[in-house]
Amino acid sequence: MTSSIIIRINEGKYKREVEFPDIDFSQGGVLIDLISLKVKCPVCHAHLMDKDNLIDNEPGVKLNIYINDKKGTIWLSSIYGSYNYHSDIDIPENEVGVFECPHCKSQIMSDKKCEECSSPLVQLNLLDGGKVHICSKAGCKNHSVEFQDINTALGHLYQDFSYHGDRTKNIKIIKRPEKLEKKELQRRDKEIIMSGTYLQSFCPHCKRSLIENNMLKFRIEKDNKEKGYLLLSPYLNIFSHKSTIRLPEKKKVKDIRCWHCDTSLIEKEVRCPLCNSEVAKIAVAAMSKMIDFYICSKKGCTWHGLSDEDLKFIMFEDSEEW
Repeated sequence: MTSSIIIRINEGKYKREVEFPDIDFSQGGVLIDLISLKVKCPVCHAHLMDKDNLIDNEPGVKLNIYINDKKGTIWLSSIYGSYNYHSDIDIPENEVGVFECPHCKSQIMSDKKCEECSSPLVQLNLLDGGKVHICSKAGCKNHSVEFQDINTALGHLYQDFSYHGDRTKNIKIIKRPEKLEKKELQRRDKEIIMSGTYLQSFCPHCKRSLIENNMLKFRIEKDNKEKGYLLLSPYLNIFSHKSTIRLPEKKKVKDIRCWHCDTSLIEKEVRCPLCNSEVAKIAVAAMSKMIDFYICSKKGCTWHGLSDEDLKFIMFEDSEEW
């Protein structure tokens, strides 16, 4: 399976290409992760991003699809390297689809063939210049993105990957004004974990760090026993993520495990207050100690929380207790 990013650089009459090396995601490796690509139709140039249908917590790429004499709509993940999608028709593995723009109804199949399976490639254009090619065969993970110039490419990498690293806010103690209601006075000395805070995260069992290559990493298993890795942003309230196996939207994973000791992190007696799904518990460093931090096991649910005991001393910046 191949994934590549190509930057085409124009230098007067000379042109050259810089290609990032391929990464084998089956080993849980990380490319230049979490780049959200904004695309348009290569024929009519209409935007294809659908804000009403999120895939991987980003607007999905909306296309019409024809497969096995059936017509439907498919929403692809805009996160580079993610193979998640949602469709209103069944898409059998290894079947080749025909894709068209939902606006002008033009087919957007490329003349190029997939280097992995020889199926036709689908071409999408980047809003800022460049192209994305994906394979039209269900289950094939070959794809590539070509930026027209180095400035556009670096802009995507900075905004979508390193932005939160350089400008992350640290955990702060927020003191409130003296003239406060009694209820607010009881909270003013709580430690506030600000949105964007980098969460140093550990397995509550083996105590080893769950961070690898600046990503929060877990082993996951689906109901069909398919296993892979889930990679989350380690920054509070930054919900970008990707996985090495397809995770359908609004579906729960069967298990979330530590990638070191392979112990399950699911807390059977704790439920997500928003969707009633099981939650995983990890340990996060705050207030010079380790606190319990819970995340929902349902794809697309952004709930996270603390234990009742830790809530006596700590709050999130976006807490309803404000």
